[in-house]
Amino acid sequence: MSRICAVCSKGLLRGHRVSHAHNLSKRTWQPNLQRVRAIVDGRPQRIRVCTRCLKKGLVTKNVRRKVRPETAAPPSS
Repeated sequence: MSRICAVCSKGLLRGHRVSHAHNLSKRTWQPNLQRVRAIVDGRPQRIRVCTRCLKKGLVTKNVRRKVRPETAAPPSS
């Protein structure tokens, strides 16, 4: 699974790590991705979403609800 946001397609950024003596070495910046159960095409699915999209509210989360047993109703005659 790649490190790309499913909503905004944010991915890796590449650049240089710069030392005090200005020596350059390659490095990468990775997006802050979270695995979320979200509604995609009407069905719950696990997707990787960056925290910026979560804060913006671009993702509708799937809420798992426990099924409560029906209350014991008196039998009807």
